Amino acid sequence: MRAITFIVLHCTATQQSASIESIKNYWKNNLKWQSPGYHFIIKPDGEIVSLWPIEKTSNGVAGFNANSIHISYVGGVDKKGNALDNRTEHQIASMIKLVKEMKAKFPNAKVLGHRDFKGVVKACPSFDVSAWLKSVGL
Repeated sequence: MRAITFIVLHCTATQQSASIESIKNYWKNNLKWQSPGYHFIIKPDGEIVSLWPIEKTSNGVAGFNANSIHISYVGGVDKKGNALDNRTEHQIASMIKLVKEMKAKFPNAKVLGHRDFKGVVKACPSFDVSAWLKSVGL
């Protein structure tokens, strides 16, 4: 098992109507990635889709992937592409569940947003992870 230091929360920076297949195709065809950007992705209805085994490295944050688990929700932008926390109640509930599960497996891992890493200029995941964690008691 990999040593996990971070549980990283992301948004797909797409409309909530984006399909997981279109997101995966973007990684493969546009970015030429061999592995996906996230281990888990949460659909607007709250369904958690496993994209990659947590034992393997994904492409979530350059320079930090070897020791991170990546969780994303579909959405994170408005119709003009501006950052917007548009998680549904179902996505929030599933994100809480998944963070709890990952923290149970990796109790010393720190939960951060993609934007919380040095050098990242994205708004991802389009919300303040630290404040959110406090607000939901995590």
